[in-house]
Amino acid sequence: GTVAPAQEGDLTALAQVEAACFSRPWSRESLAAEWEKPGSLLLVARLEGQVAGYAGLQTVLDEGSITNVAVLPEFRRRGAARALLEELLAWGKAMDLAFLTLEVRASNAPAIALYTGLGFQEVGRRRGYYEAPREDALLLTYFY
Repeated sequence: GTVAPAQEGDLTALAQVEAACFSRPWSRESLAAEWEKPGSLLLVARLEGQVAGYAGLQTVLDEGSITNVAVLPEFRRRGAARALLEELLAWGKAMDLAFLTLEVRASNAPAIALYTGLGFQEVGRRRGYYEAPREDALLLTYFY
């Protein structure tokens, strides 16, 4: 597989990934606005020539926030999320960020294991952050 910055032609596929992965998915329009925003990065993972997943990063000064990491169910457990995160960590280092932060559902053990395995640390909890279903988010941070 490959990981590369999203092109405009990828946005429809990214919206399909969102719809397959999240109860409150971002629309193609929301993704397009994010793609065009200064300080924003969308990375696409491809497997077998198809968009398998994507990850988003927003930066403000020296702080990075990972907005989404999503992989289509049929492509999970094949390293796409790890590859996306490793690339985001490399971008953050190249941009001289102080840290990257993200939220993850408290019940999402596979994702939490992946993040902590890459060096993210739990720094807090946001009560009732997620809806459909309502659930706490763990706040994880990677310090450079």
